Amino acid sequence: MTARLTSELLPAWVTWLRAPNPGPMTLDGTNTWLLDDGTVIDPGPDDRVHLDAIVAAGPVRRILVTHGHHDHVEGVATLAAMTGASVGEAPDWLTVLDTPGHTADSVCFLAERDGARVVFTGDTILGRGSSVVAWPDGDVGAYLASLDTLTGYPVPGLPGHGPLLPNCAVAAAWLRAHRLERLDQVRAALQQGARTPEDVVNIVYADVEPGIRFAAEWTVRAQLAYLATLSEL
Repeated sequence: MTARLTSELLPAWVTWLRAPNPGPMTLDGTNTWLLDDGTVIDPGPDDRVHLDAIVAAGPVRRILVTHGHHDHVEGVATLAAMTGASVGEAPDWLTVLDTPGHTADSVCFLAERDGARVVFTGDTILGRGSSVVAWPDGDVGAYLASLDTLTGYPVPGLPGHGPLLPNCAVAAAWLRAHRLERLDQVRAALQQGARTPEDVVNIVYADVEPGIRFAAEWTVRAQLAYLATLSEL
């Protein structure tokens, strides 16, 4: 069942709905954000109960997505058909931030109204834990640059999954340091004799849950591609 959530970090003009699709990759479920001008960010799964909850919290005039993964966009077509909403046209008071890395098409949205500023971070920054660099579409170099960009926004972060972030800039800085630490660990694994992505996962991500091992392998492949690029400079 869709949950309607509250937080003191939320401006009055944002409604927070959580889709009923929890899992290892989606954490508690996909966060759907509804702005009071009728903008919906990340409708989530094509789940009629969830889409009905979005419409009930409406109005719904336009639909935006942070990236193309199915747990964010699957419900777009149905919601558009239900409401007649446009897709992909951001209002003037939302600034689109290009933040590739998790995927090539990842964006964040900076919103500012009534003295409040927030950043909708999609899966570029999650509410807890670290994001997957989804090889081959994802790119470590681009992700590091995107995190650099987001360190410039010391405002609440409203992520695609998980709880709200009190400070987007702080979260971005932590993730950047974490990603650099992981790169050092990958280098060390290669020096220890690792030859394949699977070898690296066994060393660097030995404690990863079996259900998300594939995601660790995506990130390792992206890390190896990034390190190979550095060696060519």
